Amino acid sequence: MRQIQFIRSNTFLWALAVAAAFALFVVGLFAFTYWKLDDYLIARSDRMITTRINFIADLPSARRIGAISDHLEQDSRGVQYAGLFNGAGTRLAGNIDSLPQALDLGGAAQGVRLDLIERSAVHGPVIRVVGRRLENGDVLVMGRNVDETHEISSVVGQALALGLLPAFCLCLLAGAWLSVRAQRRVEEVNQRVQRIVAGELRERLPEDNSDDPFARLARIVNGMLAEMETMINALAGVGNDIAHDLRTPLTRARLALERGRTHATTLEQLQEVTDKAMAGIDQSLAIVTALLRLTEIENSRRTAGFGNVALDEILREVCDVYEPIAEDKGIGLGVVIDRNVQVWGDRDLLFEAMANLVDNAVKFTPPGGQVRLELVSEDDTALVRVSDTGPGISTQEREAVLRRFYRSDKMRNTPGVGLGLSLVAAIVKLHGFRLIIGPAPGGRIEILAWTGRASKAAACRSRTPTLATVNQM
Repeated sequence: MRQIQFIRSNTFLWALAVAAAFALFVVGLFAFTYWKLDDYLIARSDRMITTRINFIADLPSARRIGAISDHLEQDSRGVQYAGLFNGAGTRLAGNIDSLPQALDLGGAAQGVRLDLIERSAVHGPVIRVVGRRLENGDVLVMGRNVDETHEISSVVGQALALGLLPAFCLCLLAGAWLSVRAQRRVEEVNQRVQRIVAGELRERLPEDNSDDPFARLARIVNGMLAEMETMINALAGVGNDIAHDLRTPLTRARLALERGRTHATTLEQLQEVTDKAMAGIDQSLAIVTALLRLTEIENSRRTAGFGNVALDEILREVCDVYEPIAEDKGIGLGVVIDRNVQVWGDRDLLFEAMANLVDNAVKFTPPGGQVRLELVSEDDTALVRVSDTGPGISTQEREAVLRRFYRSDKMRNTPGVGLGLSLVAAIVKLHGFRLIIGPAPGGRIEILAWTGRASKAAACRSRTPTLATVNQM
């Protein structure tokens, strides 16, 4: 099975295709080289023959026989042929026995079969020959054996053929190695993915320090797996928190109803029990409503209602709403606004975010303390600051307070469901603003907003899911 997968792998098939293309290229190169080399060597031989026959033909008749003899004696390889015949065709000199019948006298070099004095085979070889009829009527024939050109071409062809086979095998070996390497990596990835599917969320794809596409993909997938692990763990924690926070009010409601059924003897007692049960149910519904609203905000379903919002008016309205509550608790609540500020966003959501921040500040500030709202603007930015003289948020809790249902140990007995800052963070993220949690002592939470065109651009960018920014000032 592995051999079949190996042969069918894309890497091996690509290597096979490249090797076949390379082989075809080499064969084509060989054919072109063979054809050009053969033509070049034959043309070169024809020029040598023509030059020699013209030289001997220009000599006096008395020196021609001696020149032919010297020419043949200097031929150590035995590839030169020459013959001098009279008008009747009788041989006068040379190593050609008879005048070729098909020879075109006075024409270009041509290949003919000669009758030689010393025959090395049954049939004479085909030789490139040039013939000239001289002034005295004699016929001069000069030739050269071009079999050596075929031998040279054959050597070239053998060299190319011998180089083709190793190159083809090398391509196949390279393809096989790459295929095995890729198959091993894919098999390892498959095994790890199967373990991830089985529930091992901490498993990651193999990474190395290389910069190949597979390594880059593995790093991206590992980053995605890390985010998924964080989200799944957070989701599991949220589920536990929801169960815990819903169990308390529902248990209280059930106990109140059970006691009322057993001990209530008058209508007033029954109404009191009913009110307690309804309070517990209302608290449970508040938790569910807050979760649904938080999910709606995080899914960015409210961006269609965006428009120009007067941020200074929202702060004044929030201050008016919570001023009586702060007075009842003996807390001073004030607002400082340097000038009017317009931002791009949803007015109701921004009001809810500011109200949550002020509600937390009033809730956790001891009697006699101060809560202060400030709005400072400069160029294209506006800073909303909600500060108080309460215990504040410690450095270790700055990220934790943004989680759903998170409640520190010192605030367990304070009314609430632990979703206030989660809602604020989701609204800030939806608008493309920036959430800043200041250091303790004293609480300080700031929202850095963008005004004008910068606010619209930030709101558009915020539709891409990103984490809320939490910095230390």
